[in-house]
Amino acid sequence: MPWSAAFDDPISLGGGRKLRTLQEAADHIMRLPEDILHASHWQTAIETLINAAETGGGWMMFARIAVLRALNADGRRA
Repeated sequence: MPWSAAFDDPISLGGGRKLRTLQEAADHIMRLPEDILHASHWQTAIETLINAAETGGGWMMFARIAVLRALNADGRRA
C-alpha cells in the first residue's frame, strides 16, 4: 500500500489541521522532538504506520488507532 493511502477518517490535530494519509502521519511524527519520538507510544505508532504501508489491509485501522493513542498520550490533539 502506498504511503499516500488515506485513513478512513482523518486524524484531527489542533488548529483545524488533519492527518489524512500515512505519509502525513509519518511526517508529523518525524517532526517531533527527539526525546518525545523515542517514547514507547510513538514507537508503536511508527511501527504500525510502516506495517500499514508494507501490507495494507487492517493495518490502516491499527495505524490510525496507534497515532491517535500517541497523540492523546502526549496531549497533542488540543
